[in-house]
Amino acid sequence: MTDKPQDLYSKFLLIWIGQFISIIGTGLTIFSLGVYVYQQTTTASSYVFILICALLPPMLLKPYGGVLADRHDRRLMMVFGDMGATLGLLFIFIMMLNGNIEIWHIYFGIAISSVFSAFQEPAYKALVTDLLPETQYAKASGLMQLASSAQYLISPFLAGLLLSVIDIKFIFLIDISTLLISSSIVIWVRNILGGITIKHPKQNIMADLREGIQEFSKSRGVVHLVITTMILLFFVGLLQSLIIPMLLNLTTVKIVGISQSVCASGIILGSLFIGLFGSKHKHVIILSISLFFAGIFFAGLGLSTNIILITLTGFMFFGTLPFINTSIEVLIRKNIENKKQGRVWSIISMVTYLGSVIAFLVAGFLADHVFNPLLELDGMLAGTVGSIIGVGEGRGIALMFVISGAMTSMISLFIWQNKEIKGLEDAAV
Repeated sequence: MTDKPQDLYSKFLLIWIGQFISIIGTGLTIFSLGVYVYQQTTTASSYVFILICALLPPMLLKPYGGVLADRHDRRLMMVFGDMGATLGLLFIFIMMLNGNIEIWHIYFGIAISSVFSAFQEPAYKALVTDLLPETQYAKASGLMQLASSAQYLISPFLAGLLLSVIDIKFIFLIDISTLLISSSIVIWVRNILGGITIKHPKQNIMADLREGIQEFSKSRGVVHLVITTMILLFFVGLLQSLIIPMLLNLTTVKIVGISQSVCASGIILGSLFIGLFGSKHKHVIILSISLFFAGIFFAGLGLSTNIILITLTGFMFFGTLPFINTSIEVLIRKNIENKKQGRVWSIISMVTYLGSVIAFLVAGFLADHVFNPLLELDGMLAGTVGSIIGVGEGRGIALMFVISGAMTSMISLFIWQNKEIKGLEDAAV
């Protein structure tokens, strides 16, 4: 590959634009199906199960997707993942078109589509290392996070508008169209740059997986950082699954939607800052400071019942996430051999997202049966903690956020003092 770095960055931007479009399409589907399922069942657990179907299959399969991303042209793997994702969408569309859709059909279709993301995402992450020099990793990471945030900021607004004028089944056709667009861009870029010859020893997938695990585990700093990230994602998973129920006890659905969008815009501003200016050094310091303030803002979400203050602290919390995510990604990317990046990123994704899965599984139980009862009008903590954060419906969730925020700030101090993680700053393969 003889292209100049700037030329390669422009090719990366084209691929990024395609992914940005397809992520919006995915967000349209998830939001629309969440509304549809909730209206059909009137249970929050049915909505949470959509999140589990979307998250669990790729988490389990990403190690295999990572092996394939290291064995084959990563751009072709992205196309394979995007094209495969259309199958689950087509299944749901056909069931709705026939008029005999059942809830399990929706769960099954989402699971099928999410399976193929196990092959697309590791290839996409590893492709950054193929195309770009190390000095542009942070900028690329910031842009990738910007694209991811579109699912939470742009998609809900678009879905709400579209569902008022078209039937939900046509949302799936829009999503399929976005996947076709992103695949076409990747194919076009591949034709310009040419294929990538993968020199890989002939061995079975299990041997490849073992190599990926060995590459991941050979650096104690990477292991420490990944495990820390898994713990952080547990707390963030509690926020993802419980923030809307907490807010619905304070205000209307319309205001909740506006608040969620304003909070998500913090991710966009933070990602744009990193995408424009990058972050070339001192990633451990940036990570520690960002995490410390993220914990403070996280706790702030539970300290007030004023929706304006909650929205402001939410905006600040989400604004710190791009700096946290970029620092973690660059520190890991610099310490993993390029030819093994697909496998290692898939293993890292599986380990870290385990925190989110556990959070989704326990969040409802903890809120309904442990924390909310403590802050009812006659709850055990009503006269103590309740005098600070309030009592009544949803204040137990608020207490969970306060505790989670405090733990997040404590984790930042651990990273600040961890010699193994500090060692990742200057090390490179």
